[in-house]
Amino acid sequence: MPEGFLIAKLSMRLVAVGAALLAATGCAPSAAAPMSASTSHAVLSAGPGPTHYTVQPQPAAGSCHYRYTSANQPLPDAACTPGAVNPRVNQADIASTICRSGYTSSIRPPAEITDREKRANAASYRYAGTLRDAEYDHLVSLELGGDPNAEQNLWVEPPSPGHRSGSGPENPKDQVEDRLHSLVCAGQVPLASAQEAIAKDWTTALTVVGHPGTG
Repeated sequence: MPEGFLIAKLSMRLVAVGAALLAATGCAPSAAAPMSASTSHAVLSAGPGPTHYTVQPQPAAGSCHYRYTSANQPLPDAACTPGAVNPRVNQADIASTICRSGYTSSIRPPAEITDREKRANAASYRYAGTLRDAEYDHLVSLELGGDPNAEQNLWVEPPSPGHRSGSGPENPKDQVEDRLHSLVCAGQVPLASAQEAIAKDWTTALTVVGHPGTG
């Protein structure tokens, strides 16, 4: 019998024996599992929550820069104002916190605190308009479990396009917050999903949570 044939036959037997040993020891390679899309979410940091409020330090003057959507709606600087949540609010207790009538007024910081912060934050963003027309806004609103006075969750929100000068803050973001609050309290959107969506871009938040055109 030719030598090459014997070598090939021996090699095949060795491969078969190796495969049997691997199967017997449980080390046989398994079929690769199909990859699935990640369902993880970015986690917002938690602020101090409702406390004995004191004036919070703001980013250095001129260090923050507004962003604008294609429709010229204002968004905060993601580095200066990424958003922060209230550590005392979670999905399990929304009925006794954000979905309870009067909740936001019970934790809102007093004006003597936020007025000073607003002036300093306007300098951070180089906001040059009248402060009367700008809202010192909670990026993640109180009604969505946002932190009441964390510097990461507050920004001087300039007026939206079409705003009448001198008429005070009138921002469409407030309507988005109200709609998200209703969806969360109705059990149609998880609290964390609403928080993450509005922190990223309030103009697309309703679309991100699956309820476009309901603002």
